[in-house]
Amino acid sequence: MLPRQTRIIMELGEVILRNSSTNSVLGNQLKHLRGFHIVRQACTEFPRKLKKTERKPWVTNVNELKRLGREDRKERQMVRERILQPPENGLLVKELIPVAHQVNADRIELFTCVSRVAQTIAIYSCSVCGEVHIGHPPHKIRTCNVMGSAANKEHCWTRGDVEHVLPLVESFHIYDRLGRAVSHNERLQVDRIPAILELCVQAGIDLPEYPTRRRAFPAYSISGRVIDFEKRFPKEDAPGTDIYACGFWQKSNKISEDNKFVDTQPCDLQGTAVRGIEAWERMRSGASRLMQKYAVQTCGYCSEVQVGPKGHRVRNCQAYKHQMRDGQHDWQEATIDDVVPPVYVWHVRDHQSEKPLVNDLKKYYGMLPAVVELFAQAGASVPKCYVGMMREDVMVPELDEEKLVV
Repeated sequence: MLPRQTRIIMELGEVILRNSSTNSVLGNQLKHLRGFHIVRQACTEFPRKLKKTERKPWVTNVNELKRLGREDRKERQMVRERILQPPENGLLVKELIPVAHQVNADRIELFTCVSRVAQTIAIYSCSVCGEVHIGHPPHKIRTCNVMGSAANKEHCWTRGDVEHVLPLVESFHIYDRLGRAVSHNERLQVDRIPAILELCVQAGIDLPEYPTRRRAFPAYSISGRVIDFEKRFPKEDAPGTDIYACGFWQKSNKISEDNKFVDTQPCDLQGTAVRGIEAWERMRSGASRLMQKYAVQTCGYCSEVQVGPKGHRVRNCQAYKHQMRDGQHDWQEATIDDVVPPVYVWHVRDHQSEKPLVNDLKKYYGMLPAVVELFAQAGASVPKCYVGMMREDVMVPELDEEKLVV
């Protein structure tokens, strides 16, 4: 009789040969063998910080982009009319108009909830590297590794604000999304608004202070050129009739009045946090749906974003090898993290404790987006998509026990 280990190995070989022909799951067969256990554990890695010389990952494969470029060149050589679909022909996608209104409403709701919760929970920001921490006291993890930082890489903490939790990503507001791109000489003449708001405006929201052209007839493509048969300025489109001469100052006063109204309202901290985290999830999912139809461009080396089918021509890029591009941006397809960037912070499990996070135990700590961490400390439940990043299943040892961990 063969030894026990040899018989088990032979049984494993038979199972592998049998499953390779039937494409069955190996784990379902191996679980019947004595002494063997298969454990599958989902591990979510932390987002990696790109180096200054590193480009952002491509959304579409480079080979696919080259193939589309070859097809476009062949299409231009053939003189024929090509029917464009919305929104490429200048018309709106009707089923996405309610989504745009919902995204804009969620954006306002999210800002209101963050402003209310930030009055109770402390927000800290490093004055040297810009890292953010939610809760008191700030952590002692030595990750300040930029020019001008201390020799021990400790952060220099100052009190932060809503802008550190929800960073503002701006984009040039274009009147006609099928028109020409903003040139370098027009950079001070064209308004810059939040990119998420510009996305909603192009998707169907009408704001008097930011007029945009709405076509009644579609545009066509002939030999790669977009031909518009509408008049440049129709009679019903009178420029300046809905634009306020002092709209910027009126908008600032309106924002300050809204913040004053928020301060006087009685605040249910946990209820506000629950509404805020729901608005955060709805806004990101709705914006992702809009970006599937309405193109958004981002620079491959810096954080510049332009909503529209093509990027602008303003030469203000100061990232890697910008001298070779004469300051112009290296445009590529944007993701939702480029339009609504999540600022990742260290997750504090026990926010009631006065002990800060220490540097020697940083490999046991988890991370969360700053908005989610802020609402989680206010009593809201964390969505399932962030559970793996929290590392709640990892036991954090004491400092004197850390050397004994295997």
